[in-house]
Amino acid sequence: MKKGLSRAVALVMLLGLVVSASAVRQQNSSAPAKPAADAEALKQTALDYIEGWYEGNPERMERALHPELAKRIVRTDPKSGRSRLDQMSAMSLVQGTRAGYGKNTPKEKQQKDVTILDVFEGAASVKVVAGDWIDYLHMARFNGRWVIVNVLWELKPETK
Repeated sequence: MKKGLSRAVALVMLLGLVVSASAVRQQNSSAPAKPAADAEALKQTALDYIEGWYEGNPERMERALHPELAKRIVRTDPKSGRSRLDQMSAMSLVQGTRAGYGKNTPKEKQQKDVTILDVFEGAASVKVVAGDWIDYLHMARFNGRWVIVNVLWELKPETK
């Protein structure tokens, strides 16, 4: 009886390992293709952000952003070599858009290339190549819609 019981316990443990290994494989396998609706919504959010900037349309900009957004850039002083982190908030982006700063970009320089880099559940990374800079957007599905929660950006090198 003891021998039969120990075999049963061993079988249950082995089955548990197989199920666990299968779950790990599924978790580590490549994610399924993102639904078309998410891809379209992510692209539209990115376009509301960059086109809203160029158009001077604060409603489009505000719609794209989470109110607690942080937009950051690392700037390095060429003389000292020391870096600092500069930050803009959602409010400062909306106010800058309202002031029309983006309208100063000539139409021919208003680049707005959007690339969805990755999507997992309610989180996504999206790249926007704009006229003079590149933005890496972190988006989240928030109350049923995609919004930008973080932006890390970098200026393009000046062409001579």
